[in-house]
Amino acid sequence: MEWIFDGDRPIWRQIVERLKQRIATGAYPPGERLPTVRDLSCEAGVNPNTMQRALAQLETDGLAVASRTAGRHVTGDGAAINALRQRLAGNEIEEFLKNMEALGYSAGEAADLLKERKGKEG
Repeated sequence: MEWIFDGDRPIWRQIVERLKQRIATGAYPPGERLPTVRDLSCEAGVNPNTMQRALAQLETDGLAVASRTAGRHVTGDGAAINALRQRLAGNEIEEFLKNMEALGYSAGEAADLLKERKGKEG
């Protein structure tokens, strides 16, 4: 997956978002060892200090656990991961509704369109 960064926001915050997405989708399953700072910084094309800051934020957020000898792992706390998924889903819904409102649809009309579309997919 290619890392593309928006110049309007701090890169480390964008990295945190990307890593949270990977945790939420199971690309990094609960309890799994995360790639090293060096590996992730090479993959993303960023300074290791930037990646370190992002990973430290994941720890602060309770989504990663660090060990001196075993590196960092995704939390095994299923409730924390589920809460992350809920927050990310809520953000997507808000963005969707904002875009639909810009097109002139109310939330109810947008919901109707989704139901209609879902019905067509079978």
